[in-house]
Amino acid sequence: MTRLLATLALFAVACDHSAATAPSAATASSGATAPAPAPSLDPRAPVPMTAMMAAHHKREMRDHLRVIQEITAALATDDFDAIARSAARIGWSEQQAMMCKHMGAGAPGFSDVGEQFHHTADGIVDAAKRHDHAAVTTALAATVDRCVGCHESYREEIVDDAKMASLGGGAMGADCPMMKK
Repeated sequence: MTRLLATLALFAVACDHSAATAPSAATASSGATAPAPAPSLDPRAPVPMTAMMAAHHKREMRDHLRVIQEITAALATDDFDAIARSAARIGWSEQQAMMCKHMGAGAPGFSDVGEQFHHTADGIVDAAKRHDHAAVTTALAATVDRCVGCHESYREEIVDDAKMASLGGGAMGADCPMMKK
């Protein structure tokens, strides 16, 4: 027990970056935000997006996480209809494919990874329709693995409309069909 406590204390001290990353009192009191870390500190591939695209993307990611929570809760009670309904929201569709292509226009491979995620989620729906608890769990694990892989590989990078257009993506305005989802 003493050895475990000593190891945990050493780990906590080694991981304490608060002095290096905490905003100064002047910054905190002025309401200014600390500068973002230099890109070289984050080795993930950038996914250029306008601020509006990034806000939409984050909303989609939160909904994906909500779906995972709904599936997990329904799995606990073997509510296969609820599992299928929730999983269908993240399953593959032409609209999801269009969104992946639009969001990933400036990042080679990002769209493909997104589409693979949505196809993998279809496995949850299929298993739920068969009322196969083990297969739902396996498909859910594979889907979450796609989430983890994407978040380990990519990061958002906010760019202006002109930069986004130069990368082959269009600005996502309020009239964009994806914003009406």
